[in-house]
Amino acid sequence: MSRGTLLVISAPSGTGKTTILKRVMAEVPGLAFSVSHTTRAPRAGEQDGADYHFVDRDRFAAMRDAGAFLEWAEVHGNFYGTSRAAVDQGLGAGADIILDIDVQGCRQVRAAASDAVTLFIVPPSRAELERRLSGRGTDGAETIRLRLANARQEMADAGRYDFVVVNDDLDRAVAAVKAIVVAERCRHRRDAAGLPLSILHP
Repeated sequence: MSRGTLLVISAPSGTGKTTILKRVMAEVPGLAFSVSHTTRAPRAGEQDGADYHFVDRDRFAAMRDAGAFLEWAEVHGNFYGTSRAAVDQGLGAGADIILDIDVQGCRQVRAAASDAVTLFIVPPSRAELERRLSGRGTDGAETIRLRLANARQEMADAGRYDFVVVNDDLDRAVAAVKAIVVAERCRHRRDAAGLPLSILHP
């Protein structure tokens, strides 16, 4: 069984990443979502082990200091981290693992796993991103301003990603992400087979 591919997906808040990922996960077999560890309290409806692995700060610090995380970050006073062992186990079983992490985490993953495939999702414009954030009705004006400022900083990293998908239309964005997954699987199988290009392209 060939080893799976590690797919890192990042996007500014309000870009539609979560909606895209839900569609892709439902429509593409063989994908697994990495469940992060976090020190924040569970929200209504969240389940330990499904949405996150909820741990206290001491446990998180011990795991971090032991090198148990492929990447970790502090966000709004809470810690988040991706289990190195869980990712390795999934990849070893042949699954393609999706990491939904920010640009800071992606930098750490690149340093630790040079073969990771990185994808950045962007909104069609700043105005559209502001419209989407305002339309959610969950954030005040100051929070929206901060999210827009963060988005500007995050999008400065977009050029470092292998792929960039513009979410100007949900169906097209989902199709683009699915196409990237399929293309990477084909490339991975070619590399694993060790076939020379002269055979693949006579």
